[in-house]
Amino acid sequence: MASSIPHRRPRVPAFLVSLTLFLLAWQLLVTLSGIPHFLLPAPLAILKTLVNQIQTLGLHTAITAFEIIAGLVSGCVLGIISAVLLSSSRRLRRWLLPLMVISQSLPVFALAPLLTLWFGYGMGSKVVMAILIIYFPVVAATFDGLRHTSTAMLDLARTMNASPRTILLQIRLPAALPSMASGIRVATSVAPIGAVVGEWVGSSQGLGYLMLQANGRMQTDLMFAALLCLCLLAFLLYTLVNRLLDRALFWLPDSSSTATFHTDAH
Repeated sequence: MASSIPHRRPRVPAFLVSLTLFLLAWQLLVTLSGIPHFLLPAPLAILKTLVNQIQTLGLHTAITAFEIIAGLVSGCVLGIISAVLLSSSRRLRRWLLPLMVISQSLPVFALAPLLTLWFGYGMGSKVVMAILIIYFPVVAATFDGLRHTSTAMLDLARTMNASPRTILLQIRLPAALPSMASGIRVATSVAPIGAVVGEWVGSSQGLGYLMLQANGRMQTDLMFAALLCLCLLAFLLYTLVNRLLDRALFWLPDSSSTATFHTDAH
């Protein structure tokens, strides 16, 4: 007797189809047009280099991953603490918010040489660079969430003579968690920029350093292989952080809502 349950075919993710078509078009373009290898290597050549240089790429990827994670954790902690302080003190907001906004106009490449001079060519300057890049998004999102706590909940807490600390820990911070999660997601996506820029300016290890060395030796296939490792690292890190945040905020209908930053003019 045949089963009445319909058979469902496994669905291939759309991005895999698009990626496959893109790689096929890239391979055909290089093969048919005769573009020199040092200008644009074919995907198969990049894959071959990736396999042959797997140990070197793995070592530099691990170093860059450590710099990104260290900068991400430190920047998020500092950003959340700063947002709490800003939301708790109007005088502090008057002095620090304009400076924080103005600091975002400074180009990253202008700060990288100074950080390398101050913190050396090791991991320290790269971690600090990552912190500087992710600090403001975390502060902005968390501060916005803290400022937009439900007025009714705050009035009720004050009516019950709740202390400022209790209001902060039990009402304002839980209410700001969706905005805080949005800031952390943004920080995760931009954290690799700080680490790699720091490696470009001055380092002796990491994917940014490897790309510079490969560029100087016209090893374009190695450059693309290092770039591929960086993309995979950033994607895996964002996916991991996103899932951790979704599990931590499982009771919320939409924990990834985008937060906007508003300054206090008073």
